[in-house]
Amino acid sequence: MSARRLRWWSWIHKWSSLICTIFALLLCLTGLPLIFHEELGPNPTLEQVADPRARASVDAMIAQALAERPGEIVPYLFYDREKPIVKIPTATSMTSAPDTFFYKVFDIRTGKALTTGQPNEGFIYVMLRLHADLFAGIKGTLFLGGMGLLLVVAIVSGVVLYGPFARRLGFGEVRRQHSSRLRWLDLHNLLGIITLAWFGIVSLTGVINTLAAPIELMWQSNQLMEMAVQSQAREHGDRRASVDLVLAKVRAAVPGMTVTTLAFPGSPFSTPSHYAAFLTGNTPLTSRILKPAIIDAASGEVVAVRDMPWYATALFVSQPLHFGDYGGLPLKIIWAAFDIVTIVILISGLYLWLARWRAGGAIPAGTRTAPAELVR
Repeated sequence: MSARRLRWWSWIHKWSSLICTIFALLLCLTGLPLIFHEELGPNPTLEQVADPRARASVDAMIAQALAERPGEIVPYLFYDREKPIVKIPTATSMTSAPDTFFYKVFDIRTGKALTTGQPNEGFIYVMLRLHADLFAGIKGTLFLGGMGLLLVVAIVSGVVLYGPFARRLGFGEVRRQHSSRLRWLDLHNLLGIITLAWFGIVSLTGVINTLAAPIELMWQSNQLMEMAVQSQAREHGDRRASVDLVLAKVRAAVPGMTVTTLAFPGSPFSTPSHYAAFLTGNTPLTSRILKPAIIDAASGEVVAVRDMPWYATALFVSQPLHFGDYGGLPLKIIWAAFDIVTIVILISGLYLWLARWRAGGAIPAGTRTAPAELVR
């Protein structure tokens, strides 16, 4: 590679890294506890029951939740993927922001209310909001997406620069006899190459996750409307089929899948005349891919079932991969270890830049073939 091209890549790597590193460090620090969100978040205690397959009336659970919140309504049901519980949020309107929901949690086998903290408060919730949108809503999410793209640029440019650097040293060699800056440079580059594949995956899936809101809007304005058109829902005033009937009809229409979310008529993920159920499969991969079903609100009949479009599927697959949710606790521990190593890489990258800046930009002898450091 020519010296001119090397300088060009060095400039790209330097500025893309400097602009995004602080935010990348924030994402790594907040992402570390989020890897274990299931273990650290609200975790209700479940009692032993004689028949684990028993199902209590969901309508009765909804009535109990509403009795405690007079004047509010239920926009959704959220079923846990791993435990026999259902979260029933209440809100002042169907379009209320999720962070204003009040959740009541029930054991679906017995119908008993469970004592647990609210999922929209506490340490894990604060970490999630900082990681997802910096408490700035969609603007914060898209901003972090832009930082993620810069991070990808930093990774690519760092790999390009590592080639000339690696030709002068053996793989994994750390020049301990030289200055501390050179030792940190070698360690920084080594850790960067070791975590390259992992960090590339996490960065790309993170960028995809920031597009969740636009993807949801696309789905609502396209496929949801197309599915609803398949049914000429008859006017029945305020008549609504019971939720127990709706769930039974959905499970019969889509056997072998599990309902994870039920959106009530009038919510952003349904229509005024339909319930919308979202189901998943039973394998590690299909458990993360949603299949929507539209149900006539008055009769409870399932009127349309479709696979999600490719762009929504890409989002659903990327979300658990981003946090290492595919392989249980062992994979989470691996993800956490890589995250900690990446934090070291980011901090060392800042140290190397500050050390060079304090030295007036001078390059120590023996490093002129490596004009920039590999960051993450």
